[in-house]
Amino acid sequence: MTTLAEPAEDLLARRARLLGPSYRLFYDAPVHLVRGERVWLWDADGNRYLDMYNNVPCVGHCHPRVVEALSRAAATLNTHTRYLHEGVLALAETLLATMPREIGNVMFTCTGSEANDLAIRVAKSATGGTGVIVTSNAYHGVTETIAGMSPSLGAGVPLGAGVYTVPAPPADRDGVDVAETFADGVRAALARMAQDGVRPAALLVDDIFSSDGVFFDPPGFLAPAVEAVRAAGGIYIADEVQPGFGRTGVMWGFTQHGLVPDLITMGKPMGNGHPIAAMAARPALLEAFGRQARYFNTFGGNTVSTAVAKTVLDVIADERLAENAAVQGAYLRQGLKRLAQRHALLGDIRGAGLFLGLEIVSDRATHAPAAAETKLIVNGLRNRGVLIGSAGPQANVLKVRPPLPLRQEEADFFLSALDETLAAVS
Repeated sequence: MTTLAEPAEDLLARRARLLGPSYRLFYDAPVHLVRGERVWLWDADGNRYLDMYNNVPCVGHCHPRVVEALSRAAATLNTHTRYLHEGVLALAETLLATMPREIGNVMFTCTGSEANDLAIRVAKSATGGTGVIVTSNAYHGVTETIAGMSPSLGAGVPLGAGVYTVPAPPADRDGVDVAETFADGVRAALARMAQDGVRPAALLVDDIFSSDGVFFDPPGFLAPAVEAVRAAGGIYIADEVQPGFGRTGVMWGFTQHGLVPDLITMGKPMGNGHPIAAMAARPALLEAFGRQARYFNTFGGNTVSTAVAKTVLDVIADERLAENAAVQGAYLRQGLKRLAQRHALLGDIRGAGLFLGLEIVSDRATHAPAAAETKLIVNGLRNRGVLIGSAGPQANVLKVRPPLPLRQEEADFFLSALDETLAAVS
């Protein structure tokens, strides 16, 4: 067992005393980070780690253009959206230009949780319904309403009223019609709603099903489920907090399915970690909402945050980071397939771009989860200078989400460390 150095022990004790018991830390030996640059992080002892997990600083840790935009805006004006200001409009125009033409409005918040909370309010207002469908291990945020739509938070956080869960897309896809299997689950949830006298409001899905274990293929599999919800009077909310902003090799995850959502939510990756988030919408939905309620979020869309987010969008475009995600993601997949030929623990390799889910199994044929081995792999990679996490209901899927500027030599570093770790764990 790794023993923490005395200063780290002191830090842990202070943390427990000051922050209370609800917070969690990664790794058996927690990492004390003090600096970041691009895809690398450094701890207090000067050790360097490749960040293969943190999707929030999507254009890289401490990107100089983002830092400069933040500093310049903070030194000029920091105020809210009840005054006229060009910055929030420039951001809205740039953001909407990346989306289907049917999406014409955007509302800003501070977090993805707030964006999803707002989307549920709009959905209920527009449809008159209260029923919401989510997947069985989904995570969508931490407000009281959205925590009740996030089963992955655990048994201590009960589902909210009118929330119905459906199975995630199946892991075993041999001979399985994924589209119809998932849609059948949604249709069954709609039938349960009807029996309960609940009118549908929305299907809320993370378009890469990240907390469920990362599911992205086959293209278009989500369409029949969305069609079923819309036929029942509900709408489709695309939660793009994790798959959005070029992560999957294209700007938005929902494009994989040939769909135009009714509402699209985004989170802190749009500010590279700075607290800005948003909900984009078909204008007709906001017309209905606006007749019944006004919305005001003091620092959602403030002048500093919008300057940061606009710069993030510019960097994604100028540095062709979505394209880089596609290229480096394909390179990683090829390397991972080679590793799977040597390591029986490595099962399915799922996802797209620089968002991959690596299933760790004790039996590939049955997809039997190897949760204990997954934990050893996560900690073994940490000890070899790679930071990564796990997902899925059995916590047996390695979540690969490095910052988008990842280079081939850094992908090789990860593959080499994973190769060594899998060999050690086996």
